[in-house]
Amino acid sequence: MRTDFDPHELGPGAFYQLLNSVVVPRPIAWVATTSADGVDNLAPHSFFTVACVDPPVVQFTSVGRKDSLANVEATREMTISLTPEWLFEEVNATGTNFSHDQDEFAEVGLEREPSTHVRPPRVARSPVALECVLHSTVCLGNSTVVFGRVVHAAVDEDVLVDGRPQIDRLRPLARLGGNQWSTIGEILEKRRIDVADWPQGYEPSGG
Repeated sequence: MRTDFDPHELGPGAFYQLLNSVVVPRPIAWVATTSADGVDNLAPHSFFTVACVDPPVVQFTSVGRKDSLANVEATREMTISLTPEWLFEEVNATGTNFSHDQDEFAEVGLEREPSTHVRPPRVARSPVALECVLHSTVCLGNSTVVFGRVVHAAVDEDVLVDGRPQIDRLRPLARLGGNQWSTIGEILEKRRIDVADWPQGYEPSGG
């Protein structure tokens, strides 16, 4: 038996909580921007993914008019740092609703490092940072999808094996529903099946 949920009957707030609980786990974009007045902002956004490979474009969604959105619209630049497990407390703290003129790096005590191609800084203790310029935005109801073209990636050598970042060294955090977060947990590895290798009478390995 299933329970039916109608977004119109529930209302946007309640249905938002439902979506947050079932679209999981969600990677986190730790977005750093700089305002037109020169104030740095750092905020986690959990609606985040890759939008395009060539050219490389990533996207995050601002629910409402957040400082990240206002700053990137004004300056057209941002960085996105990975949110590793060892910075859990700091990632959560930067989600505090500070005022527009407060600098989350300073408030939370996070060291920043200069970027190579854009003005907003990178999180120094994060193992990966993507430097981006604004590609475009799309407004959808009360939310805005921000597309950033990646112009540079800075990756700590400690997380690389044969030139490729390793998940067990990155140890990224992910968001779940409510106040819940997750770590990577068990790592599963399975090669995708080529159609030429597709077996007759295919059965999943679980029976």
